[in-house]
Amino acid sequence: METFIKRWLFDPIVGKTTAVIAGLLIIGIVVRLLQRSVSRYIKDSHTRYRARKSVAFLGYLVAILFVVAVFSGRLGGLHVGLGIAGAGLVFALQEVITSIAGFIAISFGSFYKTGDRIQLAGITGDVIDIGILRTTLMECGGWVNADLYNGRIVRVANSFVFKEPLFNYSADFPFLWDEIIIPVKYESDQKRTREILQRVVYEVIGDYAVHSKAVWKKMVEKYKIEEAKVEPTVTMIANDNWMEFTIRYVVDYKARRSTKDLLFTRILEEFDKTKGRVRIASTSTDIRLVETPALDAGLRKKDKDPKD
Repeated sequence: METFIKRWLFDPIVGKTTAVIAGLLIIGIVVRLLQRSVSRYIKDSHTRYRARKSVAFLGYLVAILFVVAVFSGRLGGLHVGLGIAGAGLVFALQEVITSIAGFIAISFGSFYKTGDRIQLAGITGDVIDIGILRTTLMECGGWVNADLYNGRIVRVANSFVFKEPLFNYSADFPFLWDEIIIPVKYESDQKRTREILQRVVYEVIGDYAVHSKAVWKKMVEKYKIEEAKVEPTVTMIANDNWMEFTIRYVVDYKARRSTKDLLFTRILEEFDKTKGRVRIASTSTDIRLVETPALDAGLRKKDKDPKD
């Protein structure tokens, strides 16, 4: 029994296993301390988040390298077997490996960051966490109209950044072009209608136009892209039923619904002030009676023939 205990205590595998356990504990403690230091000394939330994720990733990498380094001597005679097993493991875990590569690309390639609104793998939402294997989104849309949260938290594999197009609503140009269409009756004052729409849209969207113009100039300097008209515009076409006015404007990507609500409210208020000179058209049939004919529903009594 004593001989067995001595052989077990002095066994190289047992010693290396003990060293690995101790080393992993030390690495874990160091990673935790570094993450706390990052949270304490870095004030910017985005930089602090990325630093914590980078420390965690480096901790995993150091742990893997440490384990390989400790057992490298014992594994020296198994090169062929390990090669075959490694090839099979890579094939079986190709999605995991691609997701890790996606995490590296996201972290250092400026694909997106936490807080951005993106569309990835057909899912639209705000990025709330970027893990080594998956990106977590607070989903927008679905059964909810406009760009509002629906309450679902979705985790998408990072590998999708290599497989499908990535749409970022808030990267270099955090604005969207949007439009609303106002149908107006033909008997309305066309000139007055255009004046009202132009005044209202500049009143509501004016600040966005100024800020987006400055951001667009930076886009032109950074990318090969032409100048674009970011000021609000009002255009009109005439169809068989009414005059159709289209308001095109730039808006913050998170304020589309509230901006439309404000625009429609102000437009209807201004139309009401015209006292019928500007009227919204409708797809329903409008029948008006100009003059009501007189109806004589009385019964006339015929004069009797005196011969009767």
